[in-house]
Amino acid sequence: MSERRQLINLTYRLLGSLAEAEDVVQETYARWYAMSRQQREAIESAGGWLTKVASRICLDLLGSARARRERYVGEWIPEPLPDRTEWISGRSEAATADPADRVTLDESVNMAFLVVLESMTPAERVAFILHDVFRYSFAEVAEIVGRTPAACRQLASSARRRIRASQAPAIPAARQAGIVRDFKRAWEAKDIDALIGLLDPDATVIADGGGLAAAQLQPIAGGEQIARRLVDLVDLAGRTPGNVTFVQRTVNGRPGLVVQQDGVTVTVLAFDVTGDRIKHIWAVRNPEKLRPWTTG
Repeated sequence: MSERRQLINLTYRLLGSLAEAEDVVQETYARWYAMSRQQREAIESAGGWLTKVASRICLDLLGSARARRERYVGEWIPEPLPDRTEWISGRSEAATADPADRVTLDESVNMAFLVVLESMTPAERVAFILHDVFRYSFAEVAEIVGRTPAACRQLASSARRRIRASQAPAIPAARQAGIVRDFKRAWEAKDIDALIGLLDPDATVIADGGGLAAAQLQPIAGGEQIARRLVDLVDLAGRTPGNVTFVQRTVNGRPGLVVQQDGVTVTVLAFDVTGDRIKHIWAVRNPEKLRPWTTG
């Protein structure tokens, strides 16, 4: 059971979904305990066996994910995670949940990184995450992926190129937080000019409602169009029952925003900041992806 944290961290990065990651880890342990005691004792490394099985399950799930995503209502965004100090859950065992179940937040779980992972083939994603993030050798990766070490090296290299092509120069976290704070204030004040000044002219917003919450089905492109849409949303919120508030929170290890209605989280926003402008906004509204953010 000491391997559980490692497995949750691995499977979340491979799948982009905490719910699916937890299911995979549960299935992995079910297979472990389905073996006889003699079979388990014959395994040289329990951690290695668990990692191999969990990775293979994820590889199968990623292979079928594209078909499932095609049936998904609107855009699909990876499940956002709060900072561990803010972690709350609607599940009854939340109060006694082992802290080891929580995902370690670093650059390999920021939303921009996870979105790029979604563009990779299942084999690329698994090879890259296992080797570059979790430091498994290509020989070990090959055994999991079912390809030669040389082929796995090529897969990881291809994935690495995708990551580099999408990454902008990093800016200090404090600077990012300041830009998100200015964005929050401009949005609350319905200041279109200030919003336009904070948004890259080619900025995009992608929303994920999953058919369970109202959300724009297609991405919104252009800083001015986004600013006007955001102001419209504030006006709409003002005409609906309940008190709507904007709270600055950590989202997948980076500064983000949470929109709450009567204290309940209804939207989580992650940002990609390039220079002094916001380049991408991902807005998750699907309530099934907001479990860690709500109290039920």
